[in-house]
Amino acid sequence: MTFQTDLFKGKTAVVTGGTQGIGAGIAQCFARLGARVISGGVAPTEAQREALGAGIEIVELDVSDDASVASLVETAGSIDMLVNCAGMILRGDEHRIDVFERVIAVNLSGTMRVCAAARERLKASGGAIVNTASMLSFFGGGLVPAYSASKGGVVQLTKSLAIAYAGDGIRVNAVAPGWIATPLTEALQKDEGRSQAILDRTPMKRWGQPNDIAQVVAFLCAPAASFMTGAVVPVDGGYLAA
Repeated sequence: MTFQTDLFKGKTAVVTGGTQGIGAGIAQCFARLGARVISGGVAPTEAQREALGAGIEIVELDVSDDASVASLVETAGSIDMLVNCAGMILRGDEHRIDVFERVIAVNLSGTMRVCAAARERLKASGGAIVNTASMLSFFGGGLVPAYSASKGGVVQLTKSLAIAYAGDGIRVNAVAPGWIATPLTEALQKDEGRSQAILDRTPMKRWGQPNDIAQVVAFLCAPAASFMTGAVVPVDGGYLAA
């Protein structure tokens, strides 16, 4: 345990995309640190509910829908920490304009929609937002133009909202995960050749785990990061540096 177990006692954390993968890891980390946690996800399965564990409230959420986002904020009541982790990637198909627009609507516009909806609650608490960028915020991906564009946009959105929300006492930062072992990357993990290529470039020579990201997110939401806003923190085992 990196942090004291009551770090977020009495605080409410909202995690979009918080029913699986990195988002679930973040939700579980916040719960361990004493927060009331609300995880939003698209039609969460019973298996996902069980995997999250007791003590985490699950709300069905579509970040591309105004009413769905408003319902999430209303359910939360007060909000101290907001983590935008909802996202999608549709390799290859993203060259089709309809698919491109769908990915942008979730990954980029969805992030903005949730931030805007939660702003007044976060202002009241002097809260923190952490958005989810990517390695593909920094370099291109031939098969994923929409995902890459959306994550590049998340970086600029994070910096812009950090400026816009500072007067409200809200800090806005982002993490940029590297190759993390989640259902989203399962096919790559099982492809021995592609997995080895990833490990060969990663100085730390392993796949990341959701908790590797979660602990950095917790830091960015904690008092220890009280003078940090507009930052984008790579959590990638050194992949970007290699």
